[in-house]
Amino acid sequence: MGVQGLTGFVEERGVFFTELRVRDTKLVIDGSSLYHRLCFAPDADFRRGGDYGAFAAAVRDFFGALQACAIAGFVVLDGGRGAEDRKLPTLRGRAAEQLRAAHGLSRGAGGCLVPLLTREAFVQALGRLGVPFVQCFAEADREIAGLANRWGCPVLSLDSDFCVFDLEGGYCPLSHFQWQSVRASAGPQGCYGPARCFSAERFCRHFGHLSKGLLPLFAVMNGNDYIGLEALEAFFSKVRLPRGCAAGKGGKHLRLQGLLNWLAQFAEPAEAVDNVLKYLKKHQREEIRELLCTSMEDYAPSDVNLEDFFRNGSYECEAARKADVPEWVLDAFAKGKLAPFIVNALILRSTFLRVQVENMQRPSAHSTALPIRQVIYGLLLRVSHSTEDASSSKQTNELPIVCEFDRCQKTVKKTFVQAASLPPDFCDDRFPLDKLMEVPMSCRQMLLLETLGVKMSFLEPIPSHLKLPIAVTCYWICCSEPKVKLNQLKALLLMIVSGELQRITDDPDSTVLPAEDDSVAYNEFLKWKEKKLQNNDFDLDAAHSFCQWQCCLQMGLYLNQLLGTPLSEPDLSRLYTGTLVHRLYQELKSAPPVENLFILSPKMSQLYLVLLNTVES
Repeated sequence: MGVQGLTGFVEERGVFFTELRVRDTKLVIDGSSLYHRLCFAPDADFRRGGDYGAFAAAVRDFFGALQACAIAGFVVLDGGRGAEDRKLPTLRGRAAEQLRAAHGLSRGAGGCLVPLLTREAFVQALGRLGVPFVQCFAEADREIAGLANRWGCPVLSLDSDFCVFDLEGGYCPLSHFQWQSVRASAGPQGCYGPARCFSAERFCRHFGHLSKGLLPLFAVMNGNDYIGLEALEAFFSKVRLPRGCAAGKGGKHLRLQGLLNWLAQFAEPAEAVDNVLKYLKKHQREEIRELLCTSMEDYAPSDVNLEDFFRNGSYECEAARKADVPEWVLDAFAKGKLAPFIVNALILRSTFLRVQVENMQRPSAHSTALPIRQVIYGLLLRVSHSTEDASSSKQTNELPIVCEFDRCQKTVKKTFVQAASLPPDFCDDRFPLDKLMEVPMSCRQMLLLETLGVKMSFLEPIPSHLKLPIAVTCYWICCSEPKVKLNQLKALLLMIVSGELQRITDDPDSTVLPAEDDSVAYNEFLKWKEKKLQNNDFDLDAAHSFCQWQCCLQMGLYLNQLLGTPLSEPDLSRLYTGTLVHRLYQELKSAPPVENLFILSPKMSQLYLVLLNTVES
């Protein structure tokens, strides 16, 4: 994220920061930076698919610390890729990096990889905590800057682009915000969070009184998420940067420093751009001028008024209007009720499927959930049944195509996927996408269940908040290749039951006291968890199978959201704990009695049998 090399450069010197005590203020938080930061905890396990309960607890602790300092946090999340899709090359590069990390982890190397459902778990946690948040239509940086300047408060992020924006309240890097060390001050002011704030004034003074207005040009010329250096190589190869700073290997910061010193001789961006163009061939100049000027606009605060959204829930966005996004889709999207995947499929007909720690010799874990994605694409891109006299070739031509970027062996490849043809209820011209919520709820529920291959009568005995994950589990059993092993299924269901037991015995918000046998069973479960695991092997094939389940759950969640939640949305923090499901699977293989883990609670033992019988039937 951000300007290439700038974070390292600024951190190495340290002189560009001022100490700050953050208290009694609004704080605009870059949501993507925050969930990445909290997810990469020192003790996190990245091989087994994520521990969403521990992650949700970290989110709760973070906002608890803010509350103790009377800080009102407002979270702003990135949305889709935007109609122009300008970051596509950067995103492909990142996908390749994530694939390398996943492959390393699968072979026992270290590394970090954001678990698949982290973003969804984060949005759910914000909702439970009542933290105000918004999901922008596209990249959030400009809207974050606009809101922070409107309120005159700091921005909290890990994105070096905020060193370039002109921010009244300053930029606090998350890496310097000590929220776990909240302190009480001697005076009456109360607690504060120790932080450091980047000072653009100090930064500019360091380079011979460089004008702040030239920072956007510096960011663009140095290379950011939108523009690579290739276009300007001719300039860098000919210009003599101050201090003899050469480009090339080992000279990353030298070039960056030399560029800042070179820019300091100009009063404003237009003059600097004219001087850059002198080093280029005449036929290139106007194209590069336009590229530089357009790219500098990325550092102008946005005209989207997020204050309006936080005040009355209305998100007005010109780019979304130009892209013809239906009003209800934009509204649900801004409130985090639809994922960026949905908007990218709708506007760009292109999606990225995030890699996990899976068996790289096998097809991508996402291939199991392909039929669910095809129904999502069908709903978004409105595919109807062809009339009976249409030839099969004509029917094929009428089905919209979506480009998916997914793993193939150890590379990121794009494949073209056909949208599914939908039942007649969804092909009625009275119900285009902007009227999807007018289709009767019973029809929407039926489409969801038919896609997952489950009848509602099967789900009758299941608690309402578990119906969707159990329907997804039935789908996973039927569609996974290779087939799911019985012990993998049992481990998954025992994990779900453990989440239920935790919910009824350990919920700080519950007003009902748990039954004594449930409390006893929960304490026994905690003792079992604390025992040293005899066999801590990592089974890559089991990991691949659980990755397939998460892929199916993700797309089941997205389809359910797109259809207006005909089934309750499950709480991910209680639903999937990777370290636990892997341990249960290992123990079921070597010590089958672990299946009776919850025998002290008749209610939980019964729930486990109901879940198992439902899925097996």
